[in-house]
Amino acid sequence: MTWDELENACRSCERCTLSLSRTNSVIGCGDRNAKLMFVGEAPGEKEDLSGVPFVGAAGKLFDKFLMAVDIDRDSVYICNILKCRPPKNRDPLPEEEDVCFRFLEEQFRLVKPSIVVCLGRIAAMRLIDPDFKITRDHGIWYDRGDYSISAVYHPSLLLRDPGRREAMLTDMKEIKRRLDALENRDKID
Repeated sequence: MTWDELENACRSCERCTLSLSRTNSVIGCGDRNAKLMFVGEAPGEKEDLSGVPFVGAAGKLFDKFLMAVDIDRDSVYICNILKCRPPKNRDPLPEEEDVCFRFLEEQFRLVKPSIVVCLGRIAAMRLIDPDFKITRDHGIWYDRGDYSISAVYHPSLLLRDPGRREAMLTDMKEIKRRLDALENRDKID
């Protein structure tokens, strides 16, 4: 698929009932050639209205963490597993994830990231390990062939539990360190 084909397929998808209540398909944003890709679980209300991921209160907090470690939001690619908002922001159902996963696979193929970071436990359970525990496993890195993958706390959790923000900052600093090392290696090559 090309980017245009992917976007058209997402916007016209009716493979699950979430398509009946969506305002917009929320496909992704940022640099389509980014080395760093963030993957969340599903759009929220603000994202459904705008068509852009992570623009609500959690997104604004996420932006602060990006700024704190000097990562420009426009230099990364941000998306979710689901492209449509679940009602009342409930957790995605496995069958909804299954339907949308082909779109995420295309995003991986098109972006070709070197670093992937799951935002929250649901994305980590799908992309890293079904038994992933975010409080236990955040910040641990795994090799997946063409890319390294880790998970951090979802920004919406940090809104409810500010005590975890220091751990998030530590994880974000490691993401920045890995990104800088990758960019420095590319300059040498």
